[in-house]
Amino acid sequence: MSVTVRRYRKGGWEVDITSQYADGSRFRNRRRAPMRSKTGAQRWGEDRERHLLLHGRPVTKKEVPTLEEFAPRFIERHAVANRRKPSSVDSMRSIIRVHLMPRFGAKRLDAITTEQVQQLKGSLGDRAPKTVNNTLTVLNAMLKKAIEWEVLGRMPCLIRLLRVPRTTAGFHDFGDYEALVRASQEVHDSGELIVLLGGEAGLRCGEITALEWGDVDFTKRELCIERSEWKGHVTTPKGGRLRRVPMTARLTDALQRHRHRRGKRVLTGGDGRSFTSKMVTDCVRRAARRAGLTRTGIHILRHTFCSHLAMKGAPAKAIQDLAGHQELGTTQRYMHASPAALESAIRLLESSVIPPQNGDILETAEA
Repeated sequence: MSVTVRRYRKGGWEVDITSQYADGSRFRNRRRAPMRSKTGAQRWGEDRERHLLLHGRPVTKKEVPTLEEFAPRFIERHAVANRRKPSSVDSMRSIIRVHLMPRFGAKRLDAITTEQVQQLKGSLGDRAPKTVNNTLTVLNAMLKKAIEWEVLGRMPCLIRLLRVPRTTAGFHDFGDYEALVRASQEVHDSGELIVLLGGEAGLRCGEITALEWGDVDFTKRELCIERSEWKGHVTTPKGGRLRRVPMTARLTDALQRHRHRRGKRVLTGGDGRSFTSKMVTDCVRRAARRAGLTRTGIHILRHTFCSHLAMKGAPAKAIQDLAGHQELGTTQRYMHASPAALESAIRLLESSVIPPQNGDILETAEA
C-alpha cells in the first residue's frame, strides 16, 4: 500500500491511497484531507491506509432508483418474464400510471414511508376497497421484488390491505333469465347462443369469443374450455387450466343450429371474422334492455350459472369445478338462495304441524 500527498487544485491537500489485497485485486482511493498542513494530511492518509488494511475496501452504497425508474424494470422482468396474462400486465401498468406514479413517481423506493402509504389509501377513499387493495398489492410486489433483486436492503414501509366485506354476487333469477333468453333471440342471430354459453355453461366473455368447434363434443355433449382471448391475445383460461363442462339440452340444440364452416371459431360473423368481446358484450346488453332487466353486464350470466346451480342443490365442489374457480371461497359467494326461493322456504312454516296439547288431535296451521 502507498500514500501520496499532493496539493489539491482548489486548495488544501489531496491524499491518494493505493491498496493491493491478498487476492491480487487493487483499490485506489483519492480524497481531500480535512487537515490544512501537509504533515497533518500525511498522518490522516496513513491512518486511513491502516483502516483499509484492517477492514478492506469501503462498500459503495448503491443508489436506490425512484419508483418511476424502477417501474419498467418491474413490469418487464416480473410480470412479462413470468408470463402473466396480458390483461394482468395491462392492469398493473394502469395502476402504476394512474395511482402510484402521481404520488410516488419521483420518490426513491427506500424513501416511501408507512404514513405516505396511508395517505395514498386516504386519497382513494371514493374507490371500492378491492380497487384500493389492488393498488396496494402492486406497490407491495414492486418493493418486494426490489429487495429480491438487491435494489433495496429492507422493506421501507408497512402496507396493510383494507378489509373487503364479503358480498354475494348479483345474478338473474329464473324468470328474468328466461326473459333474457327470449329477448336474445330477437337482437342477434347468435344472441341466444351467447346467453346460453354464459348462463348454462358459465363461460367468461373471453372464453366465449375463443371457443372453437374443436372444443365442442356433440357425442359426449361436453365443452372443453382451454383458451381465452383478451384484445387479440389468446391465453389459457383464468387459473391456467382447462375444464370440461357438460352441455344442457338447450345449449346443445343452439350449437347444432349455429354450426357453420366460416371459420374454426364458434362465434364467427358472415364475413368470416371472429366476434370480439365488445360484440358479445353489446349483444347481451341489448337483450337485457329488451327484456327490461336492470342488470346488463355479460359477467352476470356467469354469476347466474353458479347461483342457479347452488339454488338447485349442486355441491359447492361441483360448482367450483364447473366454473373453474381456483379457491372454494370464491364459490361460496354463490351459495345463497334467490328471493323466490326464500319466499318458498318461509311458506313451509305455514303448513308445519302444531304439536298436540292436552290430548288435542294434530292440526295444521292452515286447518
